[in-house]
Amino acid sequence: MAVKKVPTRQCVGCRETKPKSSLIRVIKTADEEIVLDLTGKKNGRGAYICRDEKCLKAAVKNKGLERSLKTVISEEIYEELKKEMTSFDSQ
Repeated sequence: MAVKKVPTRQCVGCRETKPKSSLIRVIKTADEEIVLDLTGKKNGRGAYICRDEKCLKAAVKNKGLERSLKTVISEEIYEELKKEMTSFDSQ
């Protein structure tokens, strides 16, 4: 029986390649809105980040999300992402 290939993506914070299912997708919609895509199926330009606040801090420091999404991200959006990450982890 053939082994099923597991899709991998690179975290914009720690730059490690991990299975897609263990990462959170952040997208920029057609309306230039930045949102978390928990289903992984929404339309928009996506970037992946680990479910770890250290990776979010690294992504802020090296502007990984801004580079990947090709837009400037405000501090309010980073705070919202941090809040949603902690609530996502507690579920």
